[in-house]
Amino acid sequence: MSDPASAASGTEPETGDGQGIASRLGLGLAAIGRPAYITAGRDDDLGDPADRSVDALRQRAHALLDGAWWLGLRYVDAARSYGLAEQFLGSWLAAHPGRRDELTIGSKWGYAYTGDWRMDAAEHEHKEHSLARFEQQWPESLEALGTEPDVYLVHSLTPESPALGDRALLDRLRALADSGVRVGFSTSGPRQGELIDRMLDGDSPFSAVQTTWNLLEPSAGDALARANDARWLVVVKESLANGRLAGSAPGLPEQRAAALAEADGQSLAGLALGAVVAEPWADIVLTGAVTRRQLRENVAARPPRVPADALAALAEPPEQYWAARSARPWS
Repeated sequence: MSDPASAASGTEPETGDGQGIASRLGLGLAAIGRPAYITAGRDDDLGDPADRSVDALRQRAHALLDGAWWLGLRYVDAARSYGLAEQFLGSWLAAHPGRRDELTIGSKWGYAYTGDWRMDAAEHEHKEHSLARFEQQWPESLEALGTEPDVYLVHSLTPESPALGDRALLDRLRALADSGVRVGFSTSGPRQGELIDRMLDGDSPFSAVQTTWNLLEPSAGDALARANDARWLVVVKESLANGRLAGSAPGLPEQRAAALAEADGQSLAGLALGAVVAEPWADIVLTGAVTRRQLRENVAARPPRVPADALAALAEPPEQYWAARSARPWS
């Protein structure tokens, strides 16, 4: 496997004008492993929902993985709840056996995909942070991927999760970490920073975190810097705010961000991604691209040159941001 940013080396990466950007990006498969997701603009990117068959999305996922490989991305992110994302990645790896050793593969457990490949499913995923769910999903991940993931995360851990007090589960995760798998958690909700600090201060098996951080929701930044200082692997997700910072949303915050991007001489997505890559604590910044064109545009991103206070002014109150995210439709 490769070692992203020397597994949270704590050193500031090169970020000048796109140099080294590809090596800092990872391909996230949340939007391509299942027919419905909450990202804006999916009909424009994927076409008619009726055409999102398993075979069609498998072919698209393989094409994206090929494109990411040739552009220099070496981190791939999946999860048990991302439909068939692990299977798509596993079949691609089987077709290119020489590439596995150069990749870092992350996946997540805790949510199960329940959408039955339907756009109109009443429930698309079900969350359960229990030892039984882990013992069910770890072998499922191994079978789907055809390999052991390098990073395995509790999916969307929150301060209220029962996993935090489940000694048997934490001991099992500690044993997995002792076997060589980097164990961590992903976060969601307005209290992401609080949870990260709690895990940093406690006796836990975790040494990796995947967190939402973007120009609209940067509240976990200080905690992520502390995680980086502790030599945790820091992976940033939803840097484009599920399409809001990709030109697919008409709101006032998005309009202000688009004006800054124009002043900066790059696309809105480039500004948003570049802002994350400019943070020295971000080891890997995930792109949720679903087309090769989007991948090429993402790799062309660079750190913004506009004033930092203008970027900071785009931030929304965390509670407001997460309430709006929770209300997004699956499409």
